[in-house]
Amino acid sequence: MAVRLASHMNMMMSSTSSTSVVSQSRKRLAFGVDILPPFSITKSTLASPNKLLVSSTLRFQYTMETENLTKSLGSPCPHPRKQSVDEIFKSMESWATDNILPMLKPAKECWQPQDFLPDPCSDGFHDQLRQLQARSKEVPDDCLVVLVGNMITEEALPSYHARLNATDIFHDHTGVDTTPWAVWTRGWSAEENRHGDLLNKYLYLSGRLDMKQVETTIQYLIAAGVDIGTSNNPYLLTIYTSFQERATAISHRNTAKLAMQCGDMKLAQICGIIASDEKRHESAYSKIAEKLFEMDPNGMLVAFAYMMRRKIGMPAHLMYDGKDENLFKHFSEVASRIGVYTAGEYRGVLEHLVGRWNVEKLGGLSSEGREAQDYICKLPNKIAKLEEMRARTPKIKTAPTTVSFSWIFDK
Repeated sequence: MAVRLASHMNMMMSSTSSTSVVSQSRKRLAFGVDILPPFSITKSTLASPNKLLVSSTLRFQYTMETENLTKSLGSPCPHPRKQSVDEIFKSMESWATDNILPMLKPAKECWQPQDFLPDPCSDGFHDQLRQLQARSKEVPDDCLVVLVGNMITEEALPSYHARLNATDIFHDHTGVDTTPWAVWTRGWSAEENRHGDLLNKYLYLSGRLDMKQVETTIQYLIAAGVDIGTSNNPYLLTIYTSFQERATAISHRNTAKLAMQCGDMKLAQICGIIASDEKRHESAYSKIAEKLFEMDPNGMLVAFAYMMRRKIGMPAHLMYDGKDENLFKHFSEVASRIGVYTAGEYRGVLEHLVGRWNVEKLGGLSSEGREAQDYICKLPNKIAKLEEMRARTPKIKTAPTTVSFSWIFDK
């Protein structure tokens, strides 16, 4: 699952003087960038009581900013009536069993990381390893940074599984529940688990990374958790996952293109096969949302509008390596600069989902539903105009800012 869009949308929004209901600091928060590193107790923290106090205070301020953001949006996190939602999802169980669960692949039919890696049991292992490392030398540092950031995001899967499982409808009460929602969550997590495994092993074998710094970042990210703004609302969750899975697929696909340009066809194949998985997962979540739009169009429109007002932030926005407090922002800027994920693609995902769910054609709506519908349908054009304004804004020549990444030995 990937983090590619936040900083580009932030830069686009900050380039215009349009009146906004949120302050600039809250804009940054809404897009998931410029946030604080995860609070943690380290040896240096324990050695400095003041540092411990400051870290705790800053995390509290971040929580308060999140709450204030919701208030200033003028629309609290929507919570449809629980009984109605439970009834809707209960009525969808047979449909989900027939239409969603078949989108999971049996393990014996799935690719596995070892399919793309040198075989340590073969006589040619060392030759295969030398070939892998020779190919990886041609991958530029910028592309390598994006690959590492994508891999770290994928490795934080425990947080994403926990977030799904914390949503009542998808909650697996026993750990082996047979509802289609619980089965889907476990199956989805099992498939996603291969993504981080494969990228991690391939990048480790490349010999180009400071793996301890990479591993430290993964631990920080999992410990920090994830805040995607969906609360316990399954409507918000299906909208978020539909958007995020498509964004992740685009990011891996574009990274595959860059790897191909560098001549590393095996890496291109790896990124491409992961993108294919993400696209299939996006299709499943989009199908669930599409069905919900049929059954409760008003509730889903309100949820969709809320998520877009809040902005879709990527799940790894709490990324931290113990050094760079703006690591996610810097990673996102690199991804934008080399064309892995840009503001235009954010708009493209929104346009795709608006069309996929026939948002413009939904009828029989309440006044609240019509208001949400109007906002959503006009939003892609508003984003496009902001892109155009930013493109026309004269660029002020400044000395280039160099950002180093601990993952690649502070290059």
